[in-house]
Amino acid sequence: MGLRLKFNLVLLLVFGAGMAVSAYVSHRLLDESAKQETLRSAGLMMEAALSVRGYTVAQVKPLLTAQLETTFLPQTVPAYAATEVLNKLHGKYPDFRYKEATLNPTNPRDRAVDWESDIVQKFRGDGSVSELVGERDTPTGRMLYIARPITITDPACLACHSVPAAAPASMIKIYGNSNGFGWKHMETIGAQVVSVPMSVPLANAERTFATFMISLGSVFLATFVVLNLMLSLLIIQPISKMSAAADKVSTGDFDVPEFPARAGDEIGVLANSFNRMRRSLQKAIKLIES
Repeated sequence: MGLRLKFNLVLLLVFGAGMAVSAYVSHRLLDESAKQETLRSAGLMMEAALSVRGYTVAQVKPLLTAQLETTFLPQTVPAYAATEVLNKLHGKYPDFRYKEATLNPTNPRDRAVDWESDIVQKFRGDGSVSELVGERDTPTGRMLYIARPITITDPACLACHSVPAAAPASMIKIYGNSNGFGWKHMETIGAQVVSVPMSVPLANAERTFATFMISLGSVFLATFVVLNLMLSLLIIQPISKMSAAADKVSTGDFDVPEFPARAGDEIGVLANSFNRMRRSLQKAIKLIES
């Protein structure tokens, strides 16, 4: 096995290991970065919903208190206001969703589907859980969701949700008397669920990963070529010439010129040593012959 082949095998092994480690680490970091970006988007939507809820309770509802005594206005309900506002966002960005998923909702559009019901049951089963984050597959791609429990902490809410007889007639007229009743104080009746697509951040991460690996591969290839050229010019060619000269001298052919040793590196030192040995051998043979 030649020196160049040995060198290239070792070089390829090192480069291959470096590429594999770089690919593994960079892919994990980019994937985690994509998930964190998605999580930030979901968190922003959740905070927007909470802000709308707070604004409705603090500034909208007090202005309509007198009218609420005779007419039920769903616009004064925090859940309704948050859902309506974020539905506007959903109209422009259809993959971004917000829902106040409820097991027994007043408004049928808020009824929890199977996977949302599972989330609500987790909150109901463990009151210490204040937030759930997860992923799920959908027909449009992978989605990340953030969910927070909806718990009846304000007894005033039960005025509309305890029994139909206690609810405003105007609310019964809008939603009927079959849904949204029987709620209890401190009961978790649903969950705020924000769903954000992961496809775009993941696609960006894949493109970045591909670009990084192509760039890294190009650098490794260029380094491989440069190292081979340096190996050939600085080591292989001088040693090959020296080896050919040594082979001729070993057979008694002293017509071979001395090996030029201009550099002060290891090859130059070796060339000087070879030349001294050649001269010594030539003198010794002449002495023997005489």
